[in-house]
Amino acid sequence: MAGEVLDGVTSDPVRLGWMAGAPPLPEKRILGARADHMRFPMIRWSYSNMRSFCPTVRVAANGDGTPFPRALRSDLGGVRFTPLGADSETTVEDSLLSAFTDGILVLHRGEVVYERWFGVTGPETRHIAFSVTKSFVGTLVQMLVGEGRIDLAVPVTSVIPELDGSGFGSATIGQVLHMTSALDFSEEYGNPNSGIGAYSAALGLTPRPASYTGPHNLWDYLTTVPGAGTHGEQFVYRTPNTDVLAWIITRVTGQPFAEVLSERLWQPLGMLGDADLIVDEIGSPFAGGGLNLRLEDLARFGEALRLGGLGVIPASDVERIRQGGEPERFNKQGYPLLGGWSYGSQWWHAHDNHGCFSARGIHGQTLWIDPVAEMVVARFASHPTAANGANDPHSLPAWRALAEALMA
Repeated sequence: MAGEVLDGVTSDPVRLGWMAGAPPLPEKRILGARADHMRFPMIRWSYSNMRSFCPTVRVAANGDGTPFPRALRSDLGGVRFTPLGADSETTVEDSLLSAFTDGILVLHRGEVVYERWFGVTGPETRHIAFSVTKSFVGTLVQMLVGEGRIDLAVPVTSVIPELDGSGFGSATIGQVLHMTSALDFSEEYGNPNSGIGAYSAALGLTPRPASYTGPHNLWDYLTTVPGAGTHGEQFVYRTPNTDVLAWIITRVTGQPFAEVLSERLWQPLGMLGDADLIVDEIGSPFAGGGLNLRLEDLARFGEALRLGGLGVIPASDVERIRQGGEPERFNKQGYPLLGGWSYGSQWWHAHDNHGCFSARGIHGQTLWIDPVAEMVVARFASHPTAANGANDPHSLPAWRALAEALMA
């Protein structure tokens, strides 16, 4: 019905019939030429099928991965908690619908204890992870730091001289890694004229206007990002930082970023399947948010970090990641629900009594690691609101309630 506000049930892509049929009915088609794949409710189908809309390169697995053992518990969906700012309780199961969840896996001591799938998403789906991708990038940087191949104290331009005239030109690699670089760039997802809008146009994530005259790839775009302020003073979340890091990884290793991700993490961790990484028209990787992967492989990455790297990521590198950033530099106004948190090495750090840290992506993509509870949560979602502030009131207390239930 016109004007209907869709919720986690009524927006189900199977129920709405998106892309069903051969061919789909005209009114049920999701077309990249119209940017349908980035609009709600179509995203409930498209986020599980991004290869249909964007060019990608393969992040290859080696084919010998083993699924986690299942020890599913019937009680976890009924775990109760009170959302932040609410007066009444809800359950974990009900909160999944509030988050427009597409899939969730909860690991406890390396076993899947809770698993739910919705819509067109399933165990084989390569769902877009958006900015969860950043934490893979930050992990690779720290691995190269541990090998002495990247020095966080040196200027970015010592590796990428093309950035000399940009806002990155006077930043160190460490400031870019921890997102304390000072740039004139706004991450306003709903504003097509913001920095993230120009970034998306350069990437070609959606069709460019006929009048567009800007850069046609991410590497050219990065050279145009201006500076503003003093590096190192404050954490401000800006996606281009991550693409600079991927450029550095490529220069340092002499390999395309997707190959480094495959050889350093995907294959040695025994991921169950290949992943797809979105690229622009010249093959520059969308490292700030373009990874499409299986949910169980996302959980496997989290479990490796929880267990100190499993010999794939050196334990000393994991320890540096888990130290986090500096809470006094955290943007408190931008994240009112994340008091006491920090951002470091492209990971979010709660600095709570469980030492929780996480990878976060717009529309609800989540990898949550709770070392004390020996728990990892991996979630894909397609929430109509991009920013995680729409999910956090439910998600943050839900993860804590699950942890307490598992510890009990």
